[in-house]
Amino acid sequence: MNYKIINKTKYYRGGVFRHFSEDCKCSVSMTSRIDVTTLHEFSKCTGTKFYINFLYILAKVMNSREDYRMGYLWQTKELICFDKINPTQYIFHEDTETCSPVYTEYFEDYQLFYDACAKDIEKAKQTRNYGLDMENHPDWFDASYISWCSYDSLNVELPDGHLYFQPIVNWGKYRSENGCLMMPVSVRMNHAIADGYLIAKVFYLLEKEIESFAQIK
Repeated sequence: MNYKIINKTKYYRGGVFRHFSEDCKCSVSMTSRIDVTTLHEFSKCTGTKFYINFLYILAKVMNSREDYRMGYLWQTKELICFDKINPTQYIFHEDTETCSPVYTEYFEDYQLFYDACAKDIEKAKQTRNYGLDMENHPDWFDASYISWCSYDSLNVELPDGHLYFQPIVNWGKYRSENGCLMMPVSVRMNHAIADGYLIAKVFYLLEKEIESFAQIK
């Protein structure tokens, strides 16, 4: 695990950080539908999994700027920025109606990530253990697919005052709207290190990366 310590006196969001980490501890959640038409077409044409392709793009976006890689060391009250964050995904077991978390390391190399992710998923299908280990995985963010519906809103609640800075991202089924495939994506971040602009930008970056991904591959 590699990270750098952020100097709070020089942090560009220093005033906001102080207010929302001391006076008014809260988080911000936002849901928006993004266009995944080209990603669906790419996945179909290449015989690859849409789910893994989107997870790769999501992890790439979450690593694209420091604001999404922030962390908090409660023992020393230090604000940090991880060099890299990785997706904790979840595999659903139909027989037990439970999920198992899967730790998949993010690699910028698409094929390397794709192959590793596919292996992680197959391995997770063989277990029914919950096995969430946040203590030993502080530089991982939550990435969960809600496959049963194409929802309009979703809100993830954490205990009041809990300074958990890693993003929590959910997404649901895509649906056809005016000839496009639109997919709901929800992003939760702590208000001390993110506001509406930074969360809204996640959706913009996702669509931008989807277009670039489908054209280059």
